[in-house]
Amino acid sequence: MSEPKAINLRFPDPGQRAAIAAAAKAEGVSMQEYILGAAYARATALEGRFLDAFRASQARSGDAFTREPGDTDPTMEQRTAEADARRELARHGEGHAA
Repeated sequence: MSEPKAINLRFPDPGQRAAIAAAAKAEGVSMQEYILGAAYARATALEGRFLDAFRASQARSGDAFTREPGDTDPTMEQRTAEADARRELARHGEGHAA
């Protein structure tokens, strides 16, 4: 069975490579492990922000269904703002497929 190949690490900026090499050395890992670890940390942080926003959205949706029917009707100001936004989009031709 062939051995797994290492990531081909090319950096156009020698300073960037040196900074990553120093950080990897300080952590006691290879550059490949350092880069993969940083990518994983970034992805899981993004996932966490997404899940937090999703939970907040669920809470808002749930609140809308627990209110009385008349409580969720938009105010006159909200209706005016929505109509203004629709007119603005229509004027610029946005919101339509190309």
